[in-house]
Amino acid sequence: MTAFVASLSLLSVQAQDSLSVDSTALRFAGTITAEDMEKHLSILASDSLEGRETGTRGQKMAADYIMNHFKSLGLQPVAQNNSSFYQPFELEKRSWGTVYLKTEEDATLNNFEDVIYYGSAHVPEETEMEVVFAGRGRAQDYEGLDVKDKLVLIFDSEDKDWRQKLRTAKEKGAAGYIVTSGGDKAEFSRTVNNARLFVDRPRLGFKNEDKEETGTIFFFTAPETAAEIMDTKLSKLDKAMERKDNGKEKALRKIKPATITVKSERNVETVKTENVLGFMPGTDLKDEIIVITSHYDHLGKTPEGEIFNGADDDGSGTTAVLEIAEAFAEAKEAGNAPRRSILFMTVTGEEKGLLGSEYYTNNPVFPLEQTVTNLNIDMVGRVDKIHEGKEDYVYLIGSDKLSTELHELSERVNDTYTQLDLDYAYNDENDPNRYYYRSDHYNFAKNQVPVIFYFNGTHEDYHKSTDTVEKITFEQMEKRGRLVFHTAWELAQRDERVALDKKTEEAEQK
Repeated sequence: MTAFVASLSLLSVQAQDSLSVDSTALRFAGTITAEDMEKHLSILASDSLEGRETGTRGQKMAADYIMNHFKSLGLQPVAQNNSSFYQPFELEKRSWGTVYLKTEEDATLNNFEDVIYYGSAHVPEETEMEVVFAGRGRAQDYEGLDVKDKLVLIFDSEDKDWRQKLRTAKEKGAAGYIVTSGGDKAEFSRTVNNARLFVDRPRLGFKNEDKEETGTIFFFTAPETAAEIMDTKLSKLDKAMERKDNGKEKALRKIKPATITVKSERNVETVKTENVLGFMPGTDLKDEIIVITSHYDHLGKTPEGEIFNGADDDGSGTTAVLEIAEAFAEAKEAGNAPRRSILFMTVTGEEKGLLGSEYYTNNPVFPLEQTVTNLNIDMVGRVDKIHEGKEDYVYLIGSDKLSTELHELSERVNDTYTQLDLDYAYNDENDPNRYYYRSDHYNFAKNQVPVIFYFNGTHEDYHKSTDTVEKITFEQMEKRGRLVFHTAWELAQRDERVALDKKTEEAEQK
């Protein structure tokens, strides 16, 4: 046991004894079943929804399915002046159109043929720029070179630390970069094929109407093409980099700057999308809100028609939200309404950068000051390799970051009702995966709303077209859904909201 996990366990020992079993909560938790979950997920992760990519037909079909379920439960619409279950917003889809550079000899080097454009700068008209050869791109290579507002050409075959080299170039005032590494044009062609999978995909983001758009010019190419850009022979560039000390610096300066023409044309279109919100008002504490979230979008499909169904990511979390909402609705119908209000919200745009939850927290239907907790469910339908053979577990992330009381309550709920192994490995501040920052709860946490993120860990099908329904372990999904329900029930019924006793880094900086 790590020291971090041990400290959390100590908190649990020091906390109050297990809660008394609430027979009413137990009764309605029982309505969350593996069978019902499979029915929902078989629709949400079906081929007919085409991977639910934000802004597409499949995403809107999923939104319609969720909305109709919320409506059937008697949840209230609270978006758009209480007239809709949808909280609509607009994004920009940005993709690259015509991108190339021309050499002094007027040879055109096209994107994904001779070069790869990794940059972000929009250069809609042909623009001449000077290129300076900076050797390996290390700090000492810039001695005697003027690169301000120019492109620098860097060879990166020696130590592969190209990110640091780009930072160095920027510090020297460079306007952009052309980077090449070891290998020949054949190897570069293989790089092109791999790069197309992610560089050439359209990107979604919020409109930036208030600021003039800026960006960086960044081309990657083969060594032979780099020599063509500098209007010299590759052997001369190699020789200049082989020289050492003062001789090397002089040799680099002897490679004359070249003038090239750059064009990087960005296509922009508006994409309309929506979060789906269903609201259950509370009774005597109705002004305090518990938000239960998942993201219902996924990666869509490839131009060739390969579908990324996203059964676990995050069809499983969305299904859990639907079932938890139904359990609360049945409890209310039986005369057991929650004291605090509950907002059930499935968000879009998570795979594009947590956009849906960011939009909500920037435009909340209910004040964030009145939001007691966010319980976020993202991937709860599988078992990772670490827990094979010991499947009664769930990773909890963020439970202690802002509220010690929330963490202790979560532990007591689990001890009383579900007895899952609560794994805090990914809650560690030193976790290299940084999952705390990678799902929708984080947009609540950075606004000082206590959160818990429920997660099963990644697996071999993560972000692949093989993340399909038949691989879901519905029995585990049922148990995890019931844990979230019981936690929400306790948060909704207790006399006092959980205390906020810590601050996020963002809050500390304000």
